[in-house]
Amino acid sequence: MEFQEMLEQVNTRLANEQLISATISQPRQKSNDLKRIKLKPIELKGIYHIQIEYQYERILKHENILIEEMPNKMASFFEDFRQMQGEFTEDNIQIQLSKKNKVLFKSTKNPETKKVNLSHNRKKQYLLDPDIAHPFLIRLGVQSPDGKVKKQKYDKFKQINRFIEFIDDSLDYLPKDRTIRILDFGSGKSYLTFALYHYLKVIKGLDIRVTGLDLKKEVIEHCAQIAKDLQYDQLEFLVGDINDYNGESAVDMVVTLHACDVATDMALSRAVKWKAQVILSVPCCQHELNRQLDSSPLNVMLQHGLVKERFAALATDSIRAEILQLVGYDAQLLEFIDMENTPKNILIRAYKTGRVATEQQRQGYKEFTNFLQATPFLENELKEMLQFK
Repeated sequence: MEFQEMLEQVNTRLANEQLISATISQPRQKSNDLKRIKLKPIELKGIYHIQIEYQYERILKHENILIEEMPNKMASFFEDFRQMQGEFTEDNIQIQLSKKNKVLFKSTKNPETKKVNLSHNRKKQYLLDPDIAHPFLIRLGVQSPDGKVKKQKYDKFKQINRFIEFIDDSLDYLPKDRTIRILDFGSGKSYLTFALYHYLKVIKGLDIRVTGLDLKKEVIEHCAQIAKDLQYDQLEFLVGDINDYNGESAVDMVVTLHACDVATDMALSRAVKWKAQVILSVPCCQHELNRQLDSSPLNVMLQHGLVKERFAALATDSIRAEILQLVGYDAQLLEFIDMENTPKNILIRAYKTGRVATEQQRQGYKEFTNFLQATPFLENELKEMLQFK
């Protein structure tokens, strides 16, 4: 397909008011401050508009555009970006452009025509529709057999969708030309493991292979049976410990959820050494730094056990994120679920960029750990890469 024909295909769908949502991503220039653009239809004062959400590194901007203005907008977007994923009433489309604008265009017909929601203040739009039966959610007890989210499981449903949002945001960093290898350490009951597989494999149609690893044999056997029953052929569950898993030489995405204390650091270390492009980690209890803290200027805080525990947890995750920055990742600490559900709600998200840390960053890290009198486990695990003097 030629570039102009691709533009016409997109603009025809927009002009016919078929848009449900779309994401434009993969900037042509890494220096581009604008990372992603999202489109959705809205109705303002009875007139159809497209709302454009511009996602920069740390801020969002919105613009509402009349439909007749969209062709010029779309042409300019594709000058700066090389990928689009669009959900429309009749089909879903995927567009990938080469550096020379060679077009890969894929259209997947919807089983039935979808409805467009034009309400500006509409209810929360989840990537997993709560009004559609998802077999894995039924098997895991989140949905009833008729596809309704159980009232007592709605917090779990929101958590699953929040996690899927992080997965969706990571797509640009995953390979497009081969099987995507994903490991989930400490998968437990595997709500999020199944969600990850379902979203990437079933909904997005990506070529993936996923392994969930946990120490509890009965839980692993139960999850393996569910995967078999759902015909999730590229999803496996194994009994094992993070530190003893040696089945890979390279991995694309590493997920670690609620691995206790330094088990999180072990998983992060493994991910870095595998050169994982995406790391998603939700830490659990954190005792290592709590035992090491010895900084007299902080005694006003540290004399209180509860405050010391929370400070140690926040400092630990800050150190982990900074170490990832120092070894070539773009790392952020993000809210995973609402504080009202659990205080353990921080997610470490890291994308491999290969960016070399400045001496000022390295010095700042050492000043912080020296101030706390801390020798972090993860620093020791990655000492050959960090090469501190």
